[in-house]
Amino acid sequence: MAELQEALLHQVQNKDRISTLDLVTLLNNDHQKIVGAIKSIQSYPENVINCTQETTKRWELTEEGETVLKKGSHEAVLYHAVPSGGALQSQIMKDVPNAKIGFSKAMSAGWIEIDKKAEGGPRITKKVDHIEDKVQLCLEQIKAPHLDDIQEKQLADFKKRKLICEVKLNIFHITKGTEFKLKLDKPEADLTPEMISSGSWRTKTFKPFNFDALGVPPTSGHLHPLLKVRSEFRQIFLEMGFTEMPTNNFIESSFWNFDSLFQPQQHPARDAHDTFFISDPATAHEFPMDYLERVKKVHSEGGYGSQGYKYDWKIEEAQKNLLRTHTTAVSARMLYKLAQQKEFRPVKYFSIDRVFRNETLDATHLAEFHQIEGVVADYGLTLGDLMGIIYEFFKKLGIEKLRFKPAYNPYTEPSMEIFSYHEGLKKWVEIGNSGVFRPEMLLPMGLPQDVQVIAWGLSLERPTMIKYGIDNIRDLIGPKVNLQMIYDNPLCRLDKKII
Repeated sequence: MAELQEALLHQVQNKDRISTLDLVTLLNNDHQKIVGAIKSIQSYPENVINCTQETTKRWELTEEGETVLKKGSHEAVLYHAVPSGGALQSQIMKDVPNAKIGFSKAMSAGWIEIDKKAEGGPRITKKVDHIEDKVQLCLEQIKAPHLDDIQEKQLADFKKRKLICEVKLNIFHITKGTEFKLKLDKPEADLTPEMISSGSWRTKTFKPFNFDALGVPPTSGHLHPLLKVRSEFRQIFLEMGFTEMPTNNFIESSFWNFDSLFQPQQHPARDAHDTFFISDPATAHEFPMDYLERVKKVHSEGGYGSQGYKYDWKIEEAQKNLLRTHTTAVSARMLYKLAQQKEFRPVKYFSIDRVFRNETLDATHLAEFHQIEGVVADYGLTLGDLMGIIYEFFKKLGIEKLRFKPAYNPYTEPSMEIFSYHEGLKKWVEIGNSGVFRPEMLLPMGLPQDVQVIAWGLSLERPTMIKYGIDNIRDLIGPKVNLQMIYDNPLCRLDKKII
């Protein structure tokens, strides 16, 4: 590099103004290396040279063009491969590289001819004694570059044949600086004890400190997209006056996960192919027994205006431990706790946490996901209150086009699926579920008869995938997640484009 810099400075000394293209010819060196030498000279603290940049276009040979420049065009190679007595076309096409295009071009140029009726098959013979490989000669001129004698039609043909390509080139025009000199002294980066003791620092040139340079960014953790979207949902609940429920128990008993919600013990969701049961410890034993007896009675005999399910309710089924299938199990615990207070007070609860289901894994389903749930308990709540609070909740997410469809849930009546109009898909898509908790669930807990509880829920993964443009849930959560995606993904701001 030092030799190239010195040679470059000598060329600048002899001329008032010189370009990097001129230096390529004069120094017989690569343009990019010359530009690198210029940048290196400019890094010195003295104003050795001045540069102005100009962007231009030029033609360069492709890899195939370089081969043609060295060995000749495809048509010339094919012409020279034909012996004086001619040869079978099949043999020529087999032995000569790029024979197909070479044959076509040689025929067009009138260098060869073919006898299709020859014995043994079509036969190629030379039509002229000598040829001039104009393609090779033109590529030499383009490489130089000397394009004065090259026609636009030829350039277009060479480009079509992928022998040349057009590239942008940044050319630098160089003039002498105010402190121009032929010999460069590399500035010192550090002041050493030896320089101080010997006094040599007085004659040294030092690199100036760059006080604007950024420091090395410290290694740190990065929030997962799910956590970012979760934080936005959590903030919306808090703004609406909700209290977060404790959801730190992934393992739950079947009693709180199913029975307390008036879900019968024969329900398909309680089968092993839908639920993950725990083998150790396999059962739970601590229950509020008076409440358990009331739940047993409403299941097996009915009560509170309900005929129940009329089956033999077994405590052995209720004791089975499992990975909770929904956070509604936490809501049931909180509502029971609320019912034990001396005086009922209206509450608004929410939770956002992980649940587990024995699902078939695909692009939109995993065996574990996050559920968002909102619960409101108060006197005299109606379906209209539920729809109103759902409208307000989703409005804060930027979702205003909502529809409700009647649905069935074992523990809510009435129940509704929530749909929103997806502007991208141009259709209505399901985004959540909702309902009013049944008296068979609430009254055994001890809640007053005129207290109603409304609730709704949705997943966390679906809005996150929409927000971050992820079409496969396994790219969002699980062992196949790209950690660079976690590092690079932006902050989450929920807006009207989420759905």
